[in-house]
Amino acid sequence: MLTVGLTGGIGSGKSAAAARFRHHGVNVVDADVAARVVVEPGQPALAAIAEHFGAGVIQADGALDRAALRQLVFNDPGGRRWLERLTHPLIREEIISSLGASSKTHSAPYAILESPLLIESGQFELVQRICVVDIPEELQLQRASTRDANSVEQIRKIMDAQLPRAERCAKADDILDNSGSLESLNAQVDTLHQKYVQLAAHSQ
Repeated sequence: MLTVGLTGGIGSGKSAAAARFRHHGVNVVDADVAARVVVEPGQPALAAIAEHFGAGVIQADGALDRAALRQLVFNDPGGRRWLERLTHPLIREEIISSLGASSKTHSAPYAILESPLLIESGQFELVQRICVVDIPEELQLQRASTRDANSVEQIRKIMDAQLPRAERCAKADDILDNSGSLESLNAQVDTLHQKYVQLAAHSQ
């Protein structure tokens, strides 16, 4: 089955685009959801994370304190690399399993992998096309800081850990311009959906 990778920087509007694709009956597999699944209580990865970073990254209910862990690894490149080596293969397995169920669970003839680090993590190897949701960086900062109640400095750190905008767009097969209204974004998604349906038919 044709699989399209949907990506974009923080605050770009990936989730809004993904919601519109879901509206068309597309199985959108969210890499962030897969990342949460592999560190749920009882999973071996969570125990390894607690052993490496300490009990401070575990909440009282036994779940991972993602904010505490994020704070630790953003200030520790070595820690971030260790975490990626542990979790990326597990996330990949979870994604492959979820994508594999698409034809049984959804009506659309193609699937989407939504991932903020599609290119950086190597997850692009799981897709045949890359669709980038793109907005100017100043607008990205504004939207992300308003939505997440994070400081501009924190948002900039997250942006720095992601691929630069120009490089991301250079790797795209399709670009959704989200600098305008939600209606504009939805209209672009509707057009792309028709294109992907045709591509899926030709790839069979």
